[in-house]
Amino acid sequence: MKVSTEQLRSYILKDIAVISGENVVECYQCGKCTAACPVSKAMDILPHQVVRFLQLGMLDEVMESNTIWICASCFTCAGRCPRDVDVANIMEALRVILLRKRGVSRLKTEDVRLVFSEGMPEQGVVSAFRKFAR
Repeated sequence: MKVSTEQLRSYILKDIAVISGENVVECYQCGKCTAACPVSKAMDILPHQVVRFLQLGMLDEVMESNTIWICASCFTCAGRCPRDVDVANIMEALRVILLRKRGVSRLKTEDVRLVFSEGMPEQGVVSAFRKFAR
């Protein structure tokens, strides 16, 4: 079975929606997320542009940008959005998808015991499982 590029994009957009709980179609490009972002000056694609690129199916541009890694996940964008689109959650979803695609080493059960013994907060362990396990 051959999967078309359009089908692949559709799968990734569905993954973004499932992981982040956000619907990129809701954004109407007011730019308030970009205006509020404290690290937007360091980004090659601005936050509102990331959402627009996703709306247009321009996934390669988004996945190859440094923006998804620069996002500080401060959620300032979410607080300013009149449509309640949380761009920080979308960025997190993009990072998770990219890490899974790269096949970064998975978190093993024995690693979890080591993490707990070092005093890592439970939230960090849950986050690691979400990122590295499918």
